[in-house]
Amino acid sequence: MELHISLVGRKNLSREIYHQLRNAILEGRLHPGERLPATRELSRRLGVSRMTVTMAYDRLSAEGFVASRIGAGTFVDGTVAAGTQATPKRTDGALEPRAVWDSIGLATAFVRPARFDFRSGLPDASLFPYQSWRRLTARQLRPETAGVGVYGHPAGDLGLREAIAHHIGISRGVHVDAEDVIVTNGTQQALDLLARVLLEPGERVAIEDPAYRPPLLLFRSLGLDVAGVPVDDEGIIVDRIPAGVRMVYATPAHQYPLGVSLSLPRRIALLQWAERHNAAIIEDDYDTEFRFGGKPLEPIRALDTSGRVAYVGSFSKTMLPTLRIGFIVTPPSLRAALQRAKFVTDWHTPTHMQKALATFIHDGSFARHVRRMNRVYEARHDLIVSTLKRDFADVLDVVPSTAGLHVCVRARDGSQARFADVVARAFEHDVAVQALSGLGVSAPAPVGLIIGYGVIRTSDVPEGLVRLRRCLDSTSTTSQ
Repeated sequence: MELHISLVGRKNLSREIYHQLRNAILEGRLHPGERLPATRELSRRLGVSRMTVTMAYDRLSAEGFVASRIGAGTFVDGTVAAGTQATPKRTDGALEPRAVWDSIGLATAFVRPARFDFRSGLPDASLFPYQSWRRLTARQLRPETAGVGVYGHPAGDLGLREAIAHHIGISRGVHVDAEDVIVTNGTQQALDLLARVLLEPGERVAIEDPAYRPPLLLFRSLGLDVAGVPVDDEGIIVDRIPAGVRMVYATPAHQYPLGVSLSLPRRIALLQWAERHNAAIIEDDYDTEFRFGGKPLEPIRALDTSGRVAYVGSFSKTMLPTLRIGFIVTPPSLRAALQRAKFVTDWHTPTHMQKALATFIHDGSFARHVRRMNRVYEARHDLIVSTLKRDFADVLDVVPSTAGLHVCVRARDGSQARFADVVARAFEHDVAVQALSGLGVSAPAPVGLIIGYGVIRTSDVPEGLVRLRRCLDSTSTTSQ
């Protein structure tokens, strides 16, 4: 153990050693049973006489803080003198965070899962190809691997950027060069970089209403004025974007949380709006690798001819959230600034993970994994939707959706409070779902639930929905 004791500028050295050790014990930095350095060793480290250290140890021993064992050394004793307390820390004049941080809570994605887990946005980690991934990452951590001991480029590993450009060119029709791809630590960092580069504090950003909470909180934390724009069955209502907006954040392929897709006329209208107002569009294509029917619409980025759209993607839903790898397809005009923003934020995303992912994509493993998971999620999606339409039709309407990892249901009648009770009661019965309440931005969110199918096993879906129906019925009875 490397024990830190500072004697710089101190006069009574033995007393200082005593006080610092005593406070370390009382504050829990030294634990009961922990061995202190030998007096000879500590005196050598501190550059003082052995007697100076011995006097401090003797005083600690006399007060019951430590105990000596012949032939073994000096150890922290669990019992301290009655009534002895560490010097209280001053709280007057303490540093305080900006007020915005008081309004931000931590995510609940890591709370204790339920057996019947219908939370949204989580992939099935049990089906991830761990053995292949371990082999790829281990290969990148060998000392002979090129670049393993140096910093990488802020834009990301060139091999991964090429793989991403090739993949989205084929799967999403977004044709870009690798130099326009910037690798990030997930979608959240991508949004942070774009907001930093495009907007000054106090400027206005528009997001869909209801909306995914983390981007909303991020934009507010950066001092931006966040405005909610209503969503209907065709997606964000472009005509309702308020004046003064400099950037719009949207999830057009599978709106979160409602699940609707932005219609082609609305996509064109949004692009035209951005051109008229010299504004930017952030297109978050977060989970549409998984499609179960219908004809996919072109991403807004593929329709953009004036460099207004930054396309954001992630591997959190297709692989694992813990990998924390996302990307931006940037308009060329923002390329240099975004690379600089990435550099000053965290320099670059872990290189060995990037190189492993590049190989995973290039050798076809990623495409095979997505195809496999698409079949699994399609079965769960179809089972959930058919069960909801059959057994919940009197209380819930399913919002049509053929992509992603969740469906949304709107209540035919009821209050937000009741559905908050449904969520709480369901969790008591080992069922995890999410209420729409709390996702409103400028207006209350619709009354209803979000039902995910990324985590729950297909065989558990029927029993989980039976339990959910019972909770709906019991809260209905209670509210009458």
